[in-house]
Amino acid sequence: MNWKILLATFVALAVILSGCTEPASDDTEVEKGKVDIGSKLFQESYILAHMAGIMLEEAGYEVDVHEGLGGTFVNYEGLKQGSVDVYVEYTGTAYSQILNQSPLEVWDSEVVYQKAEEGLNEDGVLVISDLGFENAYALAVKKQWAEENNVVTISDLETHAPDLIIGTDPEFPLREDGLLSINNIYGFKFKEVKPTVATLMYEAIKLDEVAVISAYTTDTRNEIFDLKILEDDMNALPPYDAIVVMSAEFAEANPDAVAALEKLDGQIDTETMRGLNYQFDVEKREAEDIARDFLIENGLIEG
Repeated sequence: MNWKILLATFVALAVILSGCTEPASDDTEVEKGKVDIGSKLFQESYILAHMAGIMLEEAGYEVDVHEGLGGTFVNYEGLKQGSVDVYVEYTGTAYSQILNQSPLEVWDSEVVYQKAEEGLNEDGVLVISDLGFENAYALAVKKQWAEENNVVTISDLETHAPDLIIGTDPEFPLREDGLLSINNIYGFKFKEVKPTVATLMYEAIKLDEVAVISAYTTDTRNEIFDLKILEDDMNALPPYDAIVVMSAEFAEANPDAVAALEKLDGQIDTETMRGLNYQFDVEKREAEDIARDFLIENGLIEG
């Protein structure tokens, strides 16, 4: 009978061992960890933050998207301190604001991208993907006013500026690549500056509470509110290509997260981003829903 006891013991041991080893791979997938994603204070940033979040969820991560976390430095400092792991930045902002690089004599998007990427790397931050579109700062006025006053370029504002109120986002008046650059290069100042969040800035020009705004070139409200983007004829404002950035420490520990976000590289052109912003601004859709539908429609995740 000893051989039966021995056989039973062997079978029991095999079952125990298989029970210990089979779930291990499942546990590894489930316990990839949590990712905190930052966002700036406007619709495009919300949409892109959720887009990154969904890609990471699909890769097995627990994700927390912080919509409207703050401006550039809130997100970047969060990245450096570890409270944020990923967010979408813009090359011109990284170049001029984060890295404090001097303006180029002639702005070149490839040079700005390269310098931004190199500087961020040295600061422990990696560029994971270039999304494929630019969302630049621009000065905008109502088309009717522009036609009545023959204003086409920023230079054309010179004689009008002392009588005009400009509405801006919270950062533009303080940025060397923003209003300070406009004032310096074009040599004029506006009568008054009213900084506020982007939504209220656009509402202000719609209601004629301001005459000029620091518009975003991918914002569909430019068309909705019949605004004219003025030509930056003296090249005061740099290019702003959208990039996904991640702390190097987090990237090293999470190669699957890097691989997931690399899939977004080159996936969004300017017209597409305008369309996504339109869904938020006009159709009043949730940023997460907009992001998910885009990813499904473009085969980046399964429906």
